[in-house]
Amino acid sequence: MKMEFDCIICPRGCPLVVDVNEDGQKPPYVTGFACKRGEVYAKNEIINPMRTISSSIKITGGALPLVSVRLTKPVPKSRIPDVMKKIKEMKIEAPCQIGDVLIYDILGLDSDLIITKAIDKFDS
Repeated sequence: MKMEFDCIICPRGCPLVVDVNEDGQKPPYVTGFACKRGEVYAKNEIINPMRTISSSIKITGGALPLVSVRLTKPVPKSRIPDVMKKIKEMKIEAPCQIGDVLIYDILGLDSDLIITKAIDKFDS
């Protein structure tokens, strides 16, 4: 079976063709990549697709009601709902700084949840 998609690793956007052996005995064969990173990306996309997550969480006592967060490393695509559930459950109190780690090794996936925007405490 052949699958076609565009590489997203760099701005070139190479058109990749991945030949997947349906019995799973041989690794996918990739063509169309201009660099080794594209080949690795295509194989991972077939075998174990990974994604990064950016979101926001509620913050109390801050100048804004939400603070942006992201993961430090991609996680398996299949685990995104679990990670998002954990993120949605969170609420923190101001102040916070860029890079503050909210959860180390979220769900045992070797990725940390960090803050990406500084929020000062609201002075009333």
